[in-house]
Amino acid sequence: MPTATTDGNGAIVVSALSLRTNLGKILRRLDTEQRSLVIEKRGRPAAVLLNIRDYVKLAAPEPEVLKIIGDEARRNRTSSLTSRQIDQVIKAARSEKKKR
Repeated sequence: MPTATTDGNGAIVVSALSLRTNLGKILRRLDTEQRSLVIEKRGRPAAVLLNIRDYVKLAAPEPEVLKIIGDEARRNRTSSLTSRQIDQVIKAARSEKKKR
């Protein structure tokens, strides 16, 4: 892979042209090294490509976070609200925000 470098965070940095011509090699490297890829266009960072493990970590909250949210909902007695009640709370909050 001719023009790939790494940045200070350990991400692989590659030009859009190099990505286009070496996609298979770059995807294998991302999987093997478990790093992200910064794609540059005309020398400026334009996008980030993540390996699937990093994407899942970002997209799905950790189970501990979900447990904390559930505990807080039970403590605040909001865990048993119906959809209609939730809609009413949201509507009230939005109208209160408009008044400010």
